[in-house]
Amino acid sequence: MSRIAGNLARGALAGAAGTTALNAVTYLDMVARGRGTSNTPEQTVEALADHAGATVPGDEETRQNRVAGLGPMLGIASGVVTGALLALAYDGRRPPLVVGAVLASVGAMVGTDAPMAVLGVTDPRSWSAGDWVLDAIPHAAYGLATAATLRLMP
Repeated sequence: MSRIAGNLARGALAGAAGTTALNAVTYLDMVARGRGTSNTPEQTVEALADHAGATVPGDEETRQNRVAGLGPMLGIASGVVTGALLALAYDGRRPPLVVGAVLASVGAMVGTDAPMAVLGVTDPRSWSAGDWVLDAIPHAAYGLATAATLRLMP
């Protein structure tokens, strides 16, 4: 396997580990605060489909089920791609864990929040400080898990 392909594969695996950590922290927050799921992933799918001039196929129930499945898949894809890009940028180097964690966290936040802002799903400029903290905590878990996993890989 080429060096680039190896870096991409290691990064994708690390991004998947980070995504699992992000989801775990998100679900723990839901348990702790008794809050429901966010509907922004589904809104993002709908906005992407509208922007592309496409429709999610099926009758209303089937379509909604597909949208409900596609929303989390966007998050998984974002996490895997962010990990792959980070590993590609590292090119086999092992930066300090904190540096890697911050880079991965910021990359994941940009990779999810920016498209939602561009599509009009949310406006981060209107978020309160508390909203930013609640968004940053699971992304910090993503960054730490992704960076730690990359450091553990050969």
